[in-house]
Amino acid sequence: MDLATVIGMLGGIGFIVMAMILGGDLVIFIDVPSVLIVFGGTLFVVLSQFTLGQFFGAGKIAGKAFMFKIDTPDELIEKIVEMADSARKGGFLALEEADIGNPFMQKGVDMLVDGHDIEVVRETLIKDISMTTERHEFGVSIFKGMGDVAPAMGMIGTLIGLVAMLSNMDDPKAIGPAMAVALLTTLYGAFLANVICLPIASKLKNRVEEEKLNQKLILDGIVGIADGQNPRVIEGILKNYLASSKRGAADEE
Repeated sequence: MDLATVIGMLGGIGFIVMAMILGGDLVIFIDVPSVLIVFGGTLFVVLSQFTLGQFFGAGKIAGKAFMFKIDTPDELIEKIVEMADSARKGGFLALEEADIGNPFMQKGVDMLVDGHDIEVVRETLIKDISMTTERHEFGVSIFKGMGDVAPAMGMIGTLIGLVAMLSNMDDPKAIGPAMAVALLTTLYGAFLANVICLPIASKLKNRVEEEKLNQKLILDGIVGIADGQNPRVIEGILKNYLASSKRGAADEE
């Protein structure tokens, strides 16, 4: 579980709710028409921008903002160097029994074991990286779209509330509910965009970049193994993916 996402989002929501409670009765901040305009309107407007499969698939992708396990570059380098050493001693078939937990790495190793040409392996893995990144970026764009649409729906709700208020100036009882819609839709729009959707979009974007970096590292490692490079040479090349501070620490080990 990504504690930063959970703590950050719950903390943001908690402070907002606390401010509402301190400012008066929490019930006064609940308005059904405003909820329908902002939450319902945002969902359906964003749905119109994507296919049903892409839209509903975003829910699964959103889970990566909260629950996400990814191999560290250090772990990947260690595994690749270990496999390079095995391949140098026993050929590619020696990799068949390797215990590999990363699906992308497993795919590359399987292609080597099956005897595919290195260029075929390279092009296949590059295509895999491109398609995986493209799929995940749909999830990012959907939540970013919600973050863009929600404040606009809040503004639409505000205008609806103002029109309703101005058209009922002769009825004091109608002014309050209309003003509530006008103000609360703006609040809901800002809340949905800045507390929920945009943070999730940003975190998913970070996840995409982390996964893409790992896949590029693995690709370089697989190519090095296929070329029969010395494991130490492969390790030196792959350490370029590490931060400079970690490279020094790894060298000392």
